[in-house]
Amino acid sequence: MIRNRKPIVFPLLIALAALFTMPAISQDRPGGALPNTVWVGADGKFEADPDTALVQFNISAQDKNLQSASQKASQQADQIRQLLRSNGIDPKDAQFSRFGTSPVYDYQNAKQKLIGYRVDANISVKLKDFSKIGPIADGLSNLDVTDSSISYLLEDMDAAKVKAVEDALRRARNEANAVAQTSGRTLGDLSYAAVDVSEPQPIRPMMAKAAPMGAQAAPPPPTAEFSAEKITVTSHVNALYNLK
Repeated sequence: MIRNRKPIVFPLLIALAALFTMPAISQDRPGGALPNTVWVGADGKFEADPDTALVQFNISAQDKNLQSASQKASQQADQIRQLLRSNGIDPKDAQFSRFGTSPVYDYQNAKQKLIGYRVDANISVKLKDFSKIGPIADGLSNLDVTDSSISYLLEDMDAAKVKAVEDALRRARNEANAVAQTSGRTLGDLSYAAVDVSEPQPIRPMMAKAAPMGAQAAPPPPTAEFSAEKITVTSHVNALYNLK
């Protein structure tokens, strides 16, 4: 006599199908949807005054031979050192980010013709005393430099990040508390938090070409009598709170 046996394959297949058709749980949420919890996301920010001004400019010299071009570049660099010293800045605080020499050709004719050599250098100096920005900018306008610029930076970024995160967490807790009160519950402790902080790009309020040598005195720089724009650090917080 042959006995009927219950199939065991189909329940297993059904269980596997149910497993793979369950809604995907967000990677940002720990453990998925947990009972007696509320999950919120909030943005925060903190506006800080810049603590550093980055002054950048280029020197460039060209002559028929490389030695003469190098001598001209050295003279320009010496003028820069004198300008820094006259404003109470140690020339050692200035940095070369690039120094290079290159041949210069005349392409107007059918064949290229070597007509000289060029020496280029990029120089930058950081200033903590913003009162020196104006005199430095004025001095650069009277020197043979190009592409001068001023960028405002925040070097003490960690403190600003903490303030931005604190603001985001405060907003997140307020939103979670509103959910708890509306549902007749009490907001409990913070169970989990994920934080993302964004650093701003340097602020560049002035980009200008210096006046040629022998030109009349330039007017006050665009930054004169204005304060530096605040630097905004932003953050985003995802937080999980318990509900009582």
